[in-house]
Parts: sequence; C-alpha cells; structure tokens
Amino acid sequence: MLSEEKTGLPKGNSGLDFDTVDISSDGRYLVIIDQTLLPGKVEFLHLDKLEDMREAIYLLKVRGAPAIGVAAAIGLYIEASHIYENYGEDKTAFFSELKKAKLYLEAARPTAVNLKWALDRMYACAESMKESSVQDIAQGLKEEALRIKAEDIHVCSKLGEYGLTLLKKGQGILTHCNAGHLATVRYGTATAPIYLGHRQGYGFKVFADETRPLLQGARLTAFELSEAGIDVTLICDNMVSSVMQKGWVQTVITGCDRVAANGDAANKIGTSGVAVIAKHYGIPFYIAAPTSTIDFETETGEDIIIEERPWEEVKNMWYERPMAPEKASVYNPAFDVTDNSLISGIITEYGIAYPPFGESLKEIKKKMEIKL
Repeated sequence: MLSEEKTGLPKGNSGLDFDTVDISSDGRYLVIIDQTLLPGKVEFLHLDKLEDMREAIYLLKVRGAPAIGVAAAIGLYIEASHIYENYGEDKTAFFSELKKAKLYLEAARPTAVNLKWALDRMYACAESMKESSVQDIAQGLKEEALRIKAEDIHVCSKLGEYGLTLLKKGQGILTHCNAGHLATVRYGTATAPIYLGHRQGYGFKVFADETRPLLQGARLTAFELSEAGIDVTLICDNMVSSVMQKGWVQTVITGCDRVAANGDAANKIGTSGVAVIAKHYGIPFYIAAPTSTIDFETETGEDIIIEERPWEEVKNMWYERPMAPEKASVYNPAFDVTDNSLISGIITEYGIAYPPFGESLKEIKKKMEIKL
C-alpha cells in the first residue's frame, strides 16, 4: 500500500480534513460524506447493506468517478464479509453471490468507468485467491480495497504536480462540475494543481460553474475551494462566455468520467459547451484524468453510454414548487462528450498527453504497463 509520505499534498490541503470515502476502523462499514446535503450540512454515513451502498452511488451521496470506484471497492469487500458470515467456507456460494453483488453495484452508474474498473479489479483479486479459504479471500479483498484507496490519493497528488506545470501565478482558472476533494478520496483531479499552487502562493482566481441541474459546482466546488481559502467566484453555466470575453480566464481544467482511446472525454453535462467556447477565445482546455478513467476498449466518444437522470432533477429539485409546465417533457443526460479536437491536453499520473491523443494515450498506456 502506498504511504502518505509519497504524496505531494498533506491530508488537510483542501480545507476538508477528512477522506471523502473510507472504511470504518472495525472494517464493517463504508464511510462516506453525504454530498446531497452539502454545503448546508456535513453528515457522514456508515453503510453496510448492499442496497444502501448502491443507492448512495445512484443518488450521488457519493459521486465523482474516482470516489465512486473506491466506494464500490470497499462496498464489495463489506458484502464479501457478509457472504462469508452467511455461507462460511462454501466457495461456490461465495463466488456466485460475489458476482451478483458486483453486477448489482456496477449497474448504478453506467458512464463512470472507474466503477466497473474498481469492481473488475476486486473480483479479479478474489479469483486469484481461489485456492485460499473464503475467510482469507475476504481479507484479501479488504487489502485490495485499501490499495485502491491509497492509489487514488497518490494519483491525485501526481495529477496536481503535472497539472501545475501548465499554470502560471495569478491566472484565472475555470472549472465545471466538481472534480475536487469531494470527487476523490483527497485533493481532487482538476483541483489538485489548484490546491498545490495555492500552497505555493500562486494566487489563482478560480471561476466555478454552478453546473445545472444538480449544482455540483455551486454546492461542492465553491464550498471546498472557499474552505481552503482559495479565491473562488461562482458563476452560472451560461456566464462562461462572458468571463472569457472579459479576459478573466486563462485556463480551463475539468475532470472526466471516461476517456475514449482517441481522447474524446465524457464529463458532466455542459463540459463540451465550455470547451467549444474556450476554443473560440483561444483558451487552453485541459482534462484531468486518472488512467483508471481511460477506457482503451472504447474507440471514440460515440461509443460511450450516457446516463440519463430523472426529470424531477430539472423541474422540481431546489424549488419550493415546480418551475416548469407539467406537460413539458424533459431531456436530462448526466454527461456529454467533449470532442478530442477541443482538448489541449489530458493530465494523467504518468504525464500529460497531447494531440494526437490516439498516439499519446498509447504512450501513457505503455508507462502504465511498465509500472504494473
């Protein structure tokens, strides 16, 4: 397991002195902060039922591709412990129930590749221990989940270090949705270079899109950046062109939930629009992407499944009464795909990939394989 000393940022760097996703000290609970209650209330949930863990992922109580992956890994370990308690050393029953649990959690959010990546890794870990006792397999799953968590911390720290090389002191930086501490275990992806630069006195001015309809930018990004003492200005999504036109933004950095092999990137709805506007004004647009979000099996963004959310999020959420006609239909995709032609670079823990991404991402993959 990676030690904290190998990361470039301290635990409390973001102003939030806790891990977004964790396992309880007795190993029986998945511990998350309920992000649906932020910023008004900070409440930690201790979950041990599979249904509750899946619901937490689907309802965005835990969200952000890396955080979802870690939560699912811990959740599958906890479920494995329950299976052992119920079936003992019956390996046939254990693997049958573990597979069901894996697929059940996997279906919660289809777009974020980290969810499937983490669950596949956990199941592969279990299969690699088939000759061991069920009790030992369950313990092995706990250790694997903790490795995934530790790796997330390390990866985000490296994203911060590479991302900071793209930034200058005093710059205006725009970000969309929440790719921060709350979307990972610590530090964030797109915000990691911002936190690192803040510690080094860069004096960034950050513009956070509100991110309709779930307001992750307003509720989460603005919350955590302000808690860290960073100069952050909240803007409505349709103000992006205005702040760019005024010359207030010199760089855009966002996170992502899935990167295709050609560099097309799926991220929270509205991201592709930001990229189009940035291109118009000649502003570099970067994606911060842990390699766990790069799906080399998906050739282009057209092949990415886009999750659609309930209509209530658009018509009713945040309002005392419905703010749209009852008969009006709603289209509510959770993500859109930014074409690779709009992306200046993809920041990974192995370095920065530049166009043409079909080639540069292959080089990143080679570095991944050497590391493995």
